[in-house]
Amino acid sequence: MTITAKTDWFKLAHKALDGERLHLAEALAVLEADNDEVLPILQAAYQVRKHFYGRKVKLNMIMNAKSGLCPEDCGYCSQSAVSSASVSKYSLLDKETLLAGAREAMNRKAGTYCIVASGRGPTEKELEQVALAVKEIRETMPLKICACLGILKDGQAEKLAAAGVHRYNHNLNTSRANFPSITSTHTYDDRVETVEKAKRSGMSPCSGVIIGMGETHEEIADMAFALRELDADSIPVNFLNAIPGTPLENAGRTPAMKALKVLALFRFVCPSKEIRVAGGREVNLRSLQPLALYAANSLFVGDYLTTEGQKADADHRMIEDLGFEIEMCAL
Repeated sequence: MTITAKTDWFKLAHKALDGERLHLAEALAVLEADNDEVLPILQAAYQVRKHFYGRKVKLNMIMNAKSGLCPEDCGYCSQSAVSSASVSKYSLLDKETLLAGAREAMNRKAGTYCIVASGRGPTEKELEQVALAVKEIRETMPLKICACLGILKDGQAEKLAAAGVHRYNHNLNTSRANFPSITSTHTYDDRVETVEKAKRSGMSPCSGVIIGMGETHEEIADMAFALRELDADSIPVNFLNAIPGTPLENAGRTPAMKALKVLALFRFVCPSKEIRVAGGREVNLRSLQPLALYAANSLFVGDYLTTEGQKADADHRMIEDLGFEIEMCAL
């Protein structure tokens, strides 16, 4: 299928709004479109975004609650066992530090506070530490809590849900076909099963991708379709920030125009979901960051796990300049 006319992108928007799944050829047409078509594509994607989210932008803030010390070999990660990157290494932060992070999330106007820990998965002691902090945050602050603690064992998702965790994040990261070239210490199915455990526990499932790890256009489309099938409520779309000392340190940045096409594709494929422009947006989208919000309706505010992000007040101004509005948390 070849799509060349501006109005054809609106056909994809109408198809998304009608709940119809795009064909692979249609998904590839978005990714392979000439750069002259990016604005028409974004205009069509915005019709879908506006239908479900209006002009609201959701803000999320990450707390790197446990850094380094990870036995996994994920090639993109500066905290992995195969990374020689210079990063802080510390065990799980205490409750008071996690509470202070929640207060900072509110200062940054974030509606969701994301507690992220490196490692294959949480120990029972770590799970209890997180649960105690979450309970106190829920009692004292109007924040939604997302936990990202790795692969969950049986029963752990239920404990997090009982503590008041709203959302659990575990990214697919890449396509099933590309996964073995990125990680060998766990499988794609391990990640899918953790997301399914989160869903069964009653927590909202969050799962996303990292673009720029050698995947093909077909594999990017596969990622979007997989997340549609997984029915992830929140989809962070990261763009690789290649960190020196990681196996992917020499990977080039994703061109900004391609990044915009990817975000539009995810909006067409997963129309009603929270699409978050996530890690690497500053170094990949650069001056085109504002355009991302015509497809995405969410972003991380502040720093990431081991890399710096744009200042919170700059994000607030960017949203204001677009004529958009920060969506405050409504529990």
